[in-house]
Amino acid sequence: MPKANKKNVAIVLGSLAGAAAAIGIASKVKSNKSFVLEEATLEEIQKALTARKISSKELTQMYIDRIEQYDQAGPTLKSIIEINPDALQIAEELDRNRPENAGLLYGIPVLVKDNVDTADNMHTSAGAVTLANNIASEDAFLAKKLREAGAIIIGKANMSEFANFITENLPNGFSSRGGQVLNPYGPGTFDVGGSSSGTGAGIAANLAVVGIGTETSGSILSPASSNSLVGIKPTLGLVSRSGIIPLAHSQDTAGPMARTVSDAAILLTAIAGYDEKDEATNTKVDKSVIDYTEYLVKNGLKGARIGVDRTTINRLTAEEQKLMEKAIQEMKRKGAVMVDPIEIPTHEHESRVLYHEFKHDLNAYLEGVSDDVPVKNLADIIAYNKEHAETAIPYGQTILEHAQTMSDDPEDPDYLEDRRLDLVHSSERGIDVVMEEHQLDAILFPNNLGAAMPAKAGYPSITVPGGYTKDGKPFGVTFTALAYREPTLIKLAYGYEQATKHRKAPKLDK
Repeated sequence: MPKANKKNVAIVLGSLAGAAAAIGIASKVKSNKSFVLEEATLEEIQKALTARKISSKELTQMYIDRIEQYDQAGPTLKSIIEINPDALQIAEELDRNRPENAGLLYGIPVLVKDNVDTADNMHTSAGAVTLANNIASEDAFLAKKLREAGAIIIGKANMSEFANFITENLPNGFSSRGGQVLNPYGPGTFDVGGSSSGTGAGIAANLAVVGIGTETSGSILSPASSNSLVGIKPTLGLVSRSGIIPLAHSQDTAGPMARTVSDAAILLTAIAGYDEKDEATNTKVDKSVIDYTEYLVKNGLKGARIGVDRTTINRLTAEEQKLMEKAIQEMKRKGAVMVDPIEIPTHEHESRVLYHEFKHDLNAYLEGVSDDVPVKNLADIIAYNKEHAETAIPYGQTILEHAQTMSDDPEDPDYLEDRRLDLVHSSERGIDVVMEEHQLDAILFPNNLGAAMPAKAGYPSITVPGGYTKDGKPFGVTFTALAYREPTLIKLAYGYEQATKHRKAPKLDK
């Protein structure tokens, strides 16, 4: 794959005409009109590819056309910050070398969030203008896994800058480099969710087949539920974080975002695995690769014990509460035992964990960036932002400045005590207690409203489309379980999805 040179200029949306020329968009390559792209699943696309009804190059061109039509032409979604200039070339090569037993991701365009390193002609900036010239010298581990599966990384998804850890006033989906991501179900009306907002909006709008998001606390679950998607926040350590611009190592993870549970399970299977560069991936006792599609059980809700967290439901609007009550009844009808309500013990305390880890983890990442990047640590970023305030920090940088005040000692005793308390209160005195007391398979909550506790514990969650309000705002239902119980969550989510089929594609303006 061609390597970027120092003069390489980012192909950023807003100049897609130039991007088309750089990619060599072949007005010569015509989209296959007999293939219906919208809402096509991985399995359906692979059948078409195998039958030669469409090629990967044609498929990639169709997605590039949609990006140009819906992500650049008004009203723009701004979900994609950069297109891979080599996407069509890669697709053409994959077509030539397509094996008879090609896997379900082979030749498939995939979006990755703009904090995931890719050793190609794209940049990795976490949405920040300070990192706009950052070109990775090596693929993130999960990017390598995607390429090994034959996936085409078609572009980088816009995001809430620095994973929404720059200021308290930052709108979900805003970055200084990419602008404001909009929700395709209601551009300018509905919250797009964050911080994996670009992946959420892009996959919902059918700008790629599946995508990668990252989460520290709610950053996959929030945009997935806001954009009527399936999002999996895996157990901490199931998916490697090496090569991803960090927020906090004690909670960071990457995960799939897709339009169906099946597609999410396929993507999770591809990206999970041990990585010697990420010690968290060594916590899984069984290092064998799991095929998560084996847990796509249509009656997966039957006999499952699911606890209902009413404290989160009480935070919804009256209309959203009705949607949640309907979801609970639907689960009962499919044979689930709903333990309603449950009470999860909570122990609130002020924690400096995210601030402390952000400073240290980001500084460690920046040690490896090239000389083309004008910042080498958090202090440099803050200084640069002050000098370019109008473009770099229109909403301020209060969180960055607070993080900079944290101790330089990675073994700071106050930080270590906060982390200990986070773990104790979220797991052994929190989720673990209620799961054991009621012998639960999972806990149920709406959207991402219960994301914080499993995030601190490192436990997995999955969100699934749960319907829409009368004005068309998407609503999601989310299941959480204990560490490495992704198979259970996929069973439950698939059973619910197949029983309800709530997802509808957004109606995009032409």
